[in-house]
Amino acid sequence: MSHKHQDWVVTVERGAGGWSPLLSDRYQWLEVDLQRRTQVTAVATQGRYGSSDWLTTYLLMFSDTGHNWRQYRQEDSLGAFPGNSNADTVVQHKLEQPVIARYLRLIPLDWNPSGRIGLRLEIYGCRYTSDVASFDGSSSFVYRPSVRASWASIEIISLKFKTMKNSGALLHAKGQGDHSLNMVLDKGKLLLYHQQDVSSASTGKLLISLGSLLDDQHWHSVKLERLNTHLNLTVDRNTQQVHVSAELKYDEFGKPILSNRNFDGCLENLLYNEINLINLVKQNSSQVTGRMTFSCSEPVSVAVTFTDSHGFLQLPGLASWSSGLVSVMLQFRTWNKAGLLLTFALQQQEGSLFLYLSETRLRLLISTADKVLLELSAGSRLNDGQWHSVELTSEENRLSITGSDPASSEGDFQRMQSLAGFLSPGCPDQKCRNPFRGFQGCLRLVSLNGQPVDLIKVQRRLLGNYSNLQIDMCGIIDRCSPSHCEHGGRCTQSWSTFHCNCSNSGYRGATCHSTKYEQNCEMYKHKGNASGHYYVDVDGSGPIKPQLVYCNMTEDKTWVVIQHNNTELTSVQASADRNQLSAHFDYSSEEEQLAAVIVQSDYCEQELSFHCRRSRLFNTLDGAPFSWWVGGPGSGQIQNHWGGALPGSRQCACGLQDNCLDSSFYCNCDADYDQWADDSGLLTHKDNLPVRSLVLGDLQRPRSKAAYKVGPLRCHGDKNFWNAAFFDKETSYLHFPTLQGELNADISFLFKTTFSSGVFLENLGIKDFIRIELSSSTEVVFSFDVGNGPLEVKVETSFPLNDNQWHSVRAERNVKEALLRVDDLPAVAHEAPADGLIHLQLNSQLFIGGTASRQKGFLGCIRSLQLNGVTLDLEERAEMTPGVRPGCPGHCSSYGRFCQNQGRCVEKANGFSCDCSQSAYSGAFCHHEVSASFTSTTSITFIIKEPYELSRNGSAMPSSIYSDITLRGENISLSFRTTQSPAMLLYIGSFYREHLILLINKHGEEYILVQLMALFEHRNPWLSFQAMTKIIFQVDQNSREDFNLTSDVEFNGIKSVTLGSIRESEDLDSELPGLASLGFTGCLSGVRFNSICPLKSALLHPDSRVIVTGSLVQSSCASSSQADPYAAETTHSLSDQPRSADAGQPLVNAIRSDSALIGGVIAVVIFITMCAFAIMARFICVRKETFRNQEVKSSQPEDDHEFPFSSQADSLSVPSENQKEFFI
Repeated sequence: MSHKHQDWVVTVERGAGGWSPLLSDRYQWLEVDLQRRTQVTAVATQGRYGSSDWLTTYLLMFSDTGHNWRQYRQEDSLGAFPGNSNADTVVQHKLEQPVIARYLRLIPLDWNPSGRIGLRLEIYGCRYTSDVASFDGSSSFVYRPSVRASWASIEIISLKFKTMKNSGALLHAKGQGDHSLNMVLDKGKLLLYHQQDVSSASTGKLLISLGSLLDDQHWHSVKLERLNTHLNLTVDRNTQQVHVSAELKYDEFGKPILSNRNFDGCLENLLYNEINLINLVKQNSSQVTGRMTFSCSEPVSVAVTFTDSHGFLQLPGLASWSSGLVSVMLQFRTWNKAGLLLTFALQQQEGSLFLYLSETRLRLLISTADKVLLELSAGSRLNDGQWHSVELTSEENRLSITGSDPASSEGDFQRMQSLAGFLSPGCPDQKCRNPFRGFQGCLRLVSLNGQPVDLIKVQRRLLGNYSNLQIDMCGIIDRCSPSHCEHGGRCTQSWSTFHCNCSNSGYRGATCHSTKYEQNCEMYKHKGNASGHYYVDVDGSGPIKPQLVYCNMTEDKTWVVIQHNNTELTSVQASADRNQLSAHFDYSSEEEQLAAVIVQSDYCEQELSFHCRRSRLFNTLDGAPFSWWVGGPGSGQIQNHWGGALPGSRQCACGLQDNCLDSSFYCNCDADYDQWADDSGLLTHKDNLPVRSLVLGDLQRPRSKAAYKVGPLRCHGDKNFWNAAFFDKETSYLHFPTLQGELNADISFLFKTTFSSGVFLENLGIKDFIRIELSSSTEVVFSFDVGNGPLEVKVETSFPLNDNQWHSVRAERNVKEALLRVDDLPAVAHEAPADGLIHLQLNSQLFIGGTASRQKGFLGCIRSLQLNGVTLDLEERAEMTPGVRPGCPGHCSSYGRFCQNQGRCVEKANGFSCDCSQSAYSGAFCHHEVSASFTSTTSITFIIKEPYELSRNGSAMPSSIYSDITLRGENISLSFRTTQSPAMLLYIGSFYREHLILLINKHGEEYILVQLMALFEHRNPWLSFQAMTKIIFQVDQNSREDFNLTSDVEFNGIKSVTLGSIRESEDLDSELPGLASLGFTGCLSGVRFNSICPLKSALLHPDSRVIVTGSLVQSSCASSSQADPYAAETTHSLSDQPRSADAGQPLVNAIRSDSALIGGVIAVVIFITMCAFAIMARFICVRKETFRNQEVKSSQPEDDHEFPFSSQADSLSVPSENQKEFFI
C-alpha cells in the first residue's frame, strides 16, 4: 500500500536500544496490541542499536483476541520472513494481503550466531471500521429488496464470517418461483446449492464447493456475484464460476429452509449491492425482519500444534490417579494416518499405555516389555482434518476409549496405579520409549479427570514441559484447498505435503499437469506408429480433455478422423404425414475438442451426399429451400449450399461445374426426375464444420425416395508440428510475450545443431528467472528461481546432441517439483522445498534462441516450441527478425529411418515424405504390403526392354547390345502363401535364352534354377567377393546359405520378369518344357527385382510395360488371419535384409527340407542379402559354353541330384559340358 494510504505507524524502540529477551531461543516473542482491529499493510525490522543482535528470519502472527493466533503466510506456502543482515539496515516487507487484526506477534526463528535476539520494529497500517453481528444458532433475519434487479444487472452479496462450528447455514437467497440458492458451511467447507423445490427437505443440487478449515475462528471473506446466468463464488482468494437458471434473481434473503443447521458465529459487513444489511437491522428498517446481536463474542480455546514428529508435551499426573480413576479427554485434528497421541508409564506393571492413530483408526495398546496386555480400537477416517474428540476412561477394572464418530471400545484390565505422567506424543529424553511415529497435528480442550489443562501456563513454563510446539494456535494447513492437482487429479495430503492421484485422468506428473498423449496424429506418425485409434490431446497441458480419434496414416497426409452417430448412407421413404426429416449428428468428441482440431488443422473436409428420386433439394434460387444443414462452431448456423459448392451459393457441385442434369437448375436433384440422381461433394470451409444437423424436405409426395450421407469429419495438416526457425547468428533471437506460468509451466520443443552450446529459452523477472540451455554437447540444463534461490536440473547424455539430428526437450516446473527430459532418456526431477515460495514472477519478454544480453545465443533449428500446450509461431516471428530464418530443412536426417522396404526419404518444406516408387510396398512409410491372389492361369509379365533390331547395329556383338541391362548386383525378394506343390513363383528371362527361375518342387522345397552364360558378379559395398559370385538364400527365419558361382558369368540382355504362369510365347529351353504350365495358386506380395516391382506395377500403376493375363485380384491376403481364404496355407517370405558376410566362407551345398507349407512367410534374399540363419538346400552347377572364344570353368553336379519335378525328369537331357545349371 502506498504511503498516502498509511494512516499511522507503530514504532517499537526506534532509535537507540531495542527489544532483546533474556533468553535467545525459538520460544520468545514480541507482541504488539494495536488497541483496535486494524488493517496492517507492512512491517519493517532493524537490529538492536549499536550491537551484534539482529534477527535473520522470523514469523508474523496475528489475532483479534490475543489468543488463537494465526500465522501470516506469503503465497499460502512460505511463512518465514527474511530479516536483517546487520544491526542498522531497515528491512521492510509489504504484505501482499493486508492483515486485519488487533494483536501482532513476532516470533524469532534465527538470529545472528555471533549475537543475541535483537529487534527494532515498525508496523504500517490503516484504520478499519466494520459492522458486526453475532448469531447463536437460533437467531436469523430476512431482507426483502424494495426494487427487483433487472436481468442484465449485476447482483453482489459479500460478507465475512468466523465460527468454531464446522456446519451451519449462512444464507438463503430466494429467486422466482421455487428457485433458490443455499450457502451452507459443512465440515469446514462452504457449499453452494441450487434448490428448486423449497418444500423439499433436501438442500438441492450442489453447484460449488470452496474453502476448507473455515471453522478455525478466524475471519473469512465471501463474495457471491451474478450476471445473467453466470454465478461466481469467491471464498477468501479462491473463485469458482458456474452457470445457473435464469429464475435465480434474488427476491429475498433470509433463514434457509434447513432444520437444525443454522449458523453459529459472527458476520461482518454483510452487503447486498453495497447496501449494508446489518446497518439496516440497526436502523429497524422495514425491509429487514429478525434479530441478532451487534457484537462478536468469542470463546477462548487454546490449541497446541505439533509441527514435527519430535515435538512433545509432558504433563504431571494427578494424585487421584492412584485410586485407579483415570479420565483423559482431548480433541485433535490431523492429516496423517498415523501418530502417537498420548502415553502413560505404568510403574507397578513396568509397562506403558499408548493411545495412537494407525491407518486412520484410533488404537489403544497396553504392553510390557515382553507381552501385550490389552488392545482396543475405535473410529475410522480420523485423518480428515476435522476436530475429533477422544475420551480415555479407566474405572473399576474397565478401560474404554470413546471417539466422536460415535465410536467406542472397552476391555477388562487390572487397576492402574502410580501413573508416572501424561506424555504426548514425543519424548523429552533418551530414556523415553516410543515405538510409534510422533503425532503431527493440533490438540485442544485437554482435560485430566475433568480438570482443563491450562496450556498458557505450559507456554510460560509454569506447568509441565514441552518442545517443538506452537501453543495457542492450530497451524494446520489444507494443502488440497485449493487443489494444485490439475485435470481432475485427486488430491490427498499429509501434514507436510500433498499427493496427486492422476489415475484415469489422461495426465501425469506430480500435479497431473502433463498429458500422456500426443497432440495430433502427425506426432504419432513420426514416432513410427501405424494407422489406428489413438488418444490425442490437442492443447497438451491445457484444459481440453484428450479425445479418441482415428489416425489414418496410409497416405502422405496424416488424417485425423472423428466419427459421429450416423456415417452410413441412410434411406428416407416418402410419407404424406411429414413434410421434413431432421437428422442430428452426435460426434465422438466434445464441442471444444472438435473446435480445437478444426482450428489447428490446415485442411478439413466432410462428405455431404443426397441421393434422390423425385425428391428436390433446393428447388429454385428464388424460392425457399426444401433442405438445409446446420454447421460450424457452437450450435452452428444454417447453411444453404451443398457438398462441393461455395458457402452461401445455394448450389451443388454440379452447379459450380456447370454440368447439372438440367441446366436450368444448380443441383441434379432439383430437376425432379423420376430416376435416381445424386448431389455429392465435400464441405471444405472450416468455418462451417462440422455438420451438426440436416433437414430434408420434399418427402411427402408419392414415389419420392431419397437417401443421405454425412461422412466423418476428416482433417489433416497440423500447423504446430513443423513450425520451426533457424538461428544463424549468435546475437539473434525471437521475442514473445512473458511466459505465464506462476504455479505450473511446461515447455517442450525439438532442436538440432552442430554447435556445443547455446541458450534455447530465457525469461527474466526482477529476481526470478527461467532458462533452458545446451551447456555442452552432451548436457541440457533447466534452471529457474522462484525466490528460494537458483535451482538447476541437468540431463547428461551418452551421445552427442550436436549431431545435426532432431532431439526433443521437455521441461516442467510446478509447486511440487521440476523435471527435465531429453529424447527418450529417463526424466531427471528435483523436488521443490516443502514450505518455499511457489510463484514464478516474470516481467520481461520471452527470448527464444538467445538472451537479452545477446550472449550465448543458440545456432541451429528449434521446432514445435510449446508453452503450456500453446505453440509459438516461430515462422511468423522469424520472417520479420534479422538473423533468423523461418523453417528448417534436413528432416530426412532424423526421420529417414521411417521409410521402410527401400523407400526413399524426400525432403519437404514442412516435413518429409517417403517415395515408394522403387519399393514393392506402399503407404506413407512404404510399409503396406501390396499383395494379390493368383490362380493357375494368372500371369504378370513386366517388360524390362524391348528387343533391338539387330540391323540397326549390325556390327555390335550380342553381348553389347543389351549391356545396359546386364545383371551384376541383383536382389529378389517376395512373400507368398500357397498349398500348391510344385509351383512356379518367378521367372526372369533374357534375349539369349538365359533365365533365372524361382520355384517350389513337388516336396515343397524351395529351389532356384539359374541358367547363365556370362559373368555373374556382386558389386554391393557391404559384400566383398573377389573371384566368385555368391547366391545368398534364406527362407523364413531359417539359416542362411551361401552358394559360390564361377567369376566369369554375366546375365545379359534381361528381357522380362514374370510372376505365375509363363506365357506360351516365352522362349524356354527344350529341356524345360513342363515349367511353363505350372503356374501359381495362392497369394503373392512384396515382389521386388532390383528396383522393379512387377506386382505393385500391375495392381497400382499399370502401363504398357505390364502384361496381365488371367484372374488377378488385389487383396490383403499377405496379412490375413485364419479366417481368410488361405487360412490353411503356409506363408513364407524371402527377405532382403542385409547382413555381414565372410568373404572366405567355403562353398556350401545343402538341402533344406521344409515339409510344412501351411501357415508361414518365406523370405528369399538373392545376391546381396545376408540374413541370420543358414538354409539347407541342394546345389548343383553345370556351365554351358555359349561363345567359342570364351574360357569355360565348370562345376560338376552331385551324383545324387534329383530334379524337383519327377514326372518330367526323364524328358530332360543330361547336362552337357557346355551347360551350367543351378537347382536349389
